[in-house]
Parts: sequence; structure tokens; C-alpha cells
Amino acid sequence: MNKHEENAKYIANYLEQHRKVTKVLFPNKGGMLSFCLKESKWVDAFLRNLQLIVFAESLGGVESFITYPSTQTHADIPKEEREKRGINNQLLRFSVGIEQAEDLKADLEQTLEKLK
Repeated sequence: MNKHEENAKYIANYLEQHRKVTKVLFPNKGGMLSFCLKESKWVDAFLRNLQLIVFAESLGGVESFITYPSTQTHADIPKEEREKRGINNQLLRFSVGIEQAEDLKADLEQTLEKLK
């Protein structure tokens, strides 16, 4: 659990500084965080370009998984209600695994840099 949390803090700090990320939600404990891309049109390309981090239906485990709540876990909730709860079309949820933090950062970096 320590590695899970340590990696999440490292990744949250990285994402908070990235120009293509507008918000990072991280309670500073555990390995779960959420973040918003600057543009919703980038979500598909972002998810398709990940190489180490897995786009998945559910979160949890020692591997890094990412979900897109708007079309997965919260798809049945009307858009207005989702947005009231902060679940917009730019939001991604990330269960940070125990891989090398630098490898996770590199994967995020290479996919963020491809977004135009």
C-alpha cells in the first residue's frame, strides 16, 4: 500500500503542473486520483495512446488502471446530474499501481504530448 500511495502522490504532483491538465483531485492518501484534461475532445486519443497504464472497466489491483466515468461508471446518470457532481467529459479516474513511478510518468507524458 505504501508504494501505491507514494506513486499516486508523485503522479498527482506531475499532473498538477501539466499544461494540458486543468484539475487534479487527490486526497493525499491512498492510490486513487482523478484529473481533468483541458479538452474533452482529447480523451479518446489520450486513452488510445497509453502504453503501460491500462484503460479498464474497473479499478483496483497492483497494476495502474484508468477509467472514463462519463461513459463507464456514471453513464446511466443524466449529464446535468453528473456535472453537478463534478463528473464532466474531461474527467478520468486513475488507480495508480505499484510500477516504477518514472515509468508511469513517462507513459502519461508521451500520451499528453500527442494531444493537439
